[in-house]
Amino acid sequence: MTAIGILHPGDMGAALAARLRERGHDVRWSGDGRSPQTRERAEAAGLRDAGSLAALTAASDVLLSVCPPHAAVDVARAVAGFTGLYVDANAIAPATVEIVRGIVEHGGARFVDGGIVGPPPERAATTRVYLSGADAALVGDAFAGTCVEAPVLGPEPGTASALKMAYAAWTKGTAAMLLAISATARASGVEDALMHEWSRSQPDAVDRLAAARGSAERKGWRWVGEMAEIAATFAAAGQPDGFHRAAAEVFRSQPVPGARPGRLDARGAPLRP
Repeated sequence: MTAIGILHPGDMGAALAARLRERGHDVRWSGDGRSPQTRERAEAAGLRDAGSLAALTAASDVLLSVCPPHAAVDVARAVAGFTGLYVDANAIAPATVEIVRGIVEHGGARFVDGGIVGPPPERAATTRVYLSGADAALVGDAFAGTCVEAPVLGPEPGTASALKMAYAAWTKGTAAMLLAISATARASGVEDALMHEWSRSQPDAVDRLAAARGSAERKGWRWVGEMAEIAATFAAAGQPDGFHRAAAEVFRSQPVPGARPGRLDARGAPLRP
């Protein structure tokens, strides 16, 4: 049994935590200052509340960070001084991974890079947590026997995040493009005609647009930072970064449930209520 702390249990973090707990690990979280919705998710996942973040850090062998990408660096700073194994499983660029890694290792912890592909895990063959780093196999072992696959990509942190960036560049980048195309057609008075033509010649586009709208309504706010991270990854590889900077603007324009219009944090992501 390994003592694992979850930072912080959103939909994905809570589901991963539940799978780890079912495997027999001691999984905890820090409830101080968290919202009722987060507390409800943590309780539903069967997580133990350690109370303060300091208490969670002291009680954990492993810390697993699953948060919106624009918060990844701040979350690492909040637990600086932790001396166990820190797993960053956020959708961030390899360059941002190095920033998080520097914070974590300077505080005395070991670092593993993670990239999640798939939905919150509820059944087999849907969700993979790609891992890279010297201790990646240890993290993979923690998920052994669960419905979560944990492939190890190698010893160098940043590799797992590079894969995540490349994967999400297509899935979420094309979703943003479909949303922008639809909005342009609507403004030009040809949306109905476009939908009719797509239904004849590109039937998959109609379903993909519907899925993009649903996803953007629920969680497009957290993809703003992810698109910026993908753009940074493209730029570092010598590729044009404008595709995903534009995608960030598309997602930034989506309404955030319960948030006041125009309220942004320091990184330009919509503030949650």
